[in-house]
Amino acid sequence: MSTSTAQPGSECPVARSLDQVGDAWSLMIVRDAFDGLRRFGEFQRSLGMAKNILATRLKQLVAHGIFELVPASDGSAYQEYVLSDKGRALFPLIVGLRQWGEVFAFAPGEAHSLLVDRERGEPVRALEVRSADGRLLGPEDCRRVPGQRHV
Repeated sequence: MSTSTAQPGSECPVARSLDQVGDAWSLMIVRDAFDGLRRFGEFQRSLGMAKNILATRLKQLVAHGIFELVPASDGSAYQEYVLSDKGRALFPLIVGLRQWGEVFAFAPGEAHSLLVDRERGEPVRALEVRSADGRLLGPEDCRRVPGQRHV
C-alpha cells in the first residue's frame, strides 16, 4: 500500500479506493474484521502473515480511517481494531469478491466457506447492480462520466 494507484488529481474512484484498501492483505484483514476479529494476535493467527507486514497494514488502515483503535473490550491494557463506518461500508465489496470467487476460483464441487444470513441461516443472495428505477444492469448498460461531483 505504499505506492499510489491513482495519478495525482485522478477522477477515478476505483484507483483512489485501491490506494486505501487495494492489496490482498488489507482486504483479508477487513474480511477477518467482518468475521469478528479485533486484536493484532487474532489477525496474525488467522492470516499467518509476518507481524511487521500486519503492523504496517493495520497502521495504514487506521490512517485511512477504515479501522479505529479502541481500548480492549475486556478491560485489559491492549487495544483492538474496530471497523469504522467507512470500513463497514466495504462489506458489499467483500461480499462481491466472495461471490465472484465462489463462481470462478473453485473447481466444480470443491468445498468452500459459505456466507449465510445470521437470522435465517440461508445463503446470501447474489449482489446485483441496479439502475435508479430498479432495472438490472450489466457492464454494457453503464458508462463512466468524467468530472462529476457527488453530493
